[in-house]
Amino acid sequence: MNKIYVVGIGPGTYEQMTVKAAEVLRECNVIVGYTVYVDLLREHFQGKEFLTTPMRQEARRCEMAFEEALKGRKAAIVCSGDAGIYGMAGLMYEVGAKYPEVEIEIVPGVTAALGGAAVLGAPVSHDCCLISLSDLLTPWETIEKRIQSAAEADFVICLYNPSSKKRSDYLKRACILMLEYKSKDTVCGIVKNIAREGEEMHILTLEELKDTGVDMFSTVFIGNADTKVIGGRMITPRGYCYERE
Repeated sequence: MNKIYVVGIGPGTYEQMTVKAAEVLRECNVIVGYTVYVDLLREHFQGKEFLTTPMRQEARRCEMAFEEALKGRKAAIVCSGDAGIYGMAGLMYEVGAKYPEVEIEIVPGVTAALGGAAVLGAPVSHDCCLISLSDLLTPWETIEKRIQSAAEADFVICLYNPSSKKRSDYLKRACILMLEYKSKDTVCGIVKNIAREGEEMHILTLEELKDTGVDMFSTVFIGNADTKVIGGRMITPRGYCYERE
């Protein structure tokens, strides 16, 4: 049976790609993906054939990958971060229903919530949830309910896609919703360009976050009631008993 790999390439650098992801891509003849993500790979996987499409052509990328696999070629479709978390894994299975002769294997990767957390310190050491603020595929009314429910339950919240030119006020709106349940002094963090050139991080309060601008290359972390700053890092205690002498 022909086979296709759905590969999470991590947050940006080759060093944060899993060993299996790198091995799979080295074995493949053709790599399919969004132009920006494929450009991150060209230097490290020279000699491969790269097939790309711009944004909002996800289904077409999936079809391209299946068509290559049907030719008997070793094919991979790549996603930034993890293949399953806001990635292409689910869509590949949906499109794959038309290609029953092609087997799918998912290769996980380091998602932004993990890569960004490592930069900030340890913000997701306890119960947490991931919410995308993009309403391209999810109605804003649904996103609002998820933000309110997560804030009321005092989850640490990681926000993907916090802003864009058309959604410049979405983070502010999300913060206002969370302030109904979380203290204005809740520790928050922003990481921009995770594992890429220009990486930077900021730690601030929820009240400050409400009026802070971010871009589409940023991932935002909102702590829970126990999240604190230790040594300039954002830490959410797990609850282990520890008393400093």
